[in-house]
Amino acid sequence: MRLHDYVRGWATRTPEAVAVSSPDGSVTYAELDALAQQQAAGLRAAGVTAGDRVVLWAAKSVSGVALMQAALRVGAAYVPVAPTNPASRMSRIAADAGARVIVTDQAQGERSGPVATTQRSGPAGTAQQSGPVAAGRRAGEPALMTFAELAELGTVGPAVPDPAVDTGLDDPAYLLYTSGSTGTPKGVCLSHRNGAAFVEWAGDVLSVVAADRLTNHAPFNFDLSVFDLYAAFRAGASVHLVPEELSYAPQQLVRFIRDTGITVWYSVPSALVLMIRDGGLLDGDPPPGLRACVFAGEPMPIQYVHQMREAWPGVRLMNWYGPTETNVCTSYEVSALDAGRTRPLPIGRACSGDTVVLDPAYEAAGGPAGQEPAAEGEIVVSGPSVMLGYSGHPPQVGPYRTGDLGRLDANGDIEYLGRLDNMVKLRGHRVEPAEVEAVIAAHPKVADVAVVVVGTGLEARLYAVVVPDGGDGPGLLEIKRWSAQRLPTYMIVDALRAVEKLPLTLNGKTDRAALVAEIEEVGS
Repeated sequence: MRLHDYVRGWATRTPEAVAVSSPDGSVTYAELDALAQQQAAGLRAAGVTAGDRVVLWAAKSVSGVALMQAALRVGAAYVPVAPTNPASRMSRIAADAGARVIVTDQAQGERSGPVATTQRSGPAGTAQQSGPVAAGRRAGEPALMTFAELAELGTVGPAVPDPAVDTGLDDPAYLLYTSGSTGTPKGVCLSHRNGAAFVEWAGDVLSVVAADRLTNHAPFNFDLSVFDLYAAFRAGASVHLVPEELSYAPQQLVRFIRDTGITVWYSVPSALVLMIRDGGLLDGDPPPGLRACVFAGEPMPIQYVHQMREAWPGVRLMNWYGPTETNVCTSYEVSALDAGRTRPLPIGRACSGDTVVLDPAYEAAGGPAGQEPAAEGEIVVSGPSVMLGYSGHPPQVGPYRTGDLGRLDANGDIEYLGRLDNMVKLRGHRVEPAEVEAVIAAHPKVADVAVVVVGTGLEARLYAVVVPDGGDGPGLLEIKRWSAQRLPTYMIVDALRAVEKLPLTLNGKTDRAALVAEIEEVGS
């Protein structure tokens, strides 16, 4: 099913059911459908047609959700950009996407200033997905308008029925921009089929129904939001948008879950760790409505998994994995078998209709090459959730190589071992920072940890940056003794630094680059 068909269906079947609750109000399915129709009319009046790109540069709101629906209804793809992005970066994204229109809220529009002229280039992914992606599809500068201006456009002229747009399942639906390794934003183009393959699997595995109340913690440009919105819309349930100012305010988030009656929570582990440590999430009885808690985006420290399982015996705990390019492609559910586990949770087994294999040919990172598939290797994904391609590049052909290293455990589940490009040769050995983190994170005085490499060659040193679990935390010698019982000598850290909290990227993941820069700035 196409991603915009869900709302249309429930607007007919249960028009009075709440669809979206947001800081700017709540709307029913009928109201969301009508708002999307009005915005679709505005987009058509602005010249948006099938195959175009519509940039959403605004805070999370009902209007923003409606704009996504509107773009899909006219056959366009939407491109969410967080409001924290400056105009210069947003312009680069709009140029790369080949945007026809940029829609923003009033506050953002007032402070954005002029948007640079953009040269439009053809995004990756077409229904045919054959040959190189066309460039220079239509030159020009995208229109910048507010939601109010778009709504006004939608009321100009006589009312006409919504023209049918024959959008195919393999047509682009949305583009999510990630930080490229070259410093230029990289647009991941995903189709209706890509999104629906994940959403429909996830909705089924979590048994999402109309009575559920899902939360949207992630920003719209982060792939976690795809589940929040479309799993709710598929079931006729409601999605509750967490305001940006509450995203990492632990006490307010805990109140949000309880006051809103959230039944399914989904976020990065960093948010849950903050809520447990500083927000009292696990104090007292479990939130009365909560029946499932899902985390993804980075490893969840195992000590917090144990705390959650003990405090919430009736809540399902799910660990999902998948880069933006594949949506969620593996899943693992915490069970009684995980009691006493000291290693991180596995990322589980293939899901969303995908096939996931481990390819040992990762010689660039020091591993073996040219071997048959084995129990350890790069995680490689193929199937319906894999992206169409990157904007401005040829379509994705064949399986997607994630650049992540995995290993099969004794039960046949995949363990995540870290990024191939984060692996280092240290003291003549290949070191996995993620494995070192897992050991240090299990120390009773450590609440959170990140392990980074500072320096290169003979000057390279392995740093542990820890958040103490109360008190002063462990010293370097204590961590060395602890690690020596669990790791080979070459994987024991050289230095340790205690911090109040780890820095986070805009998507809520640990900002390792910021840690390295800070260590280098103050001297190692």
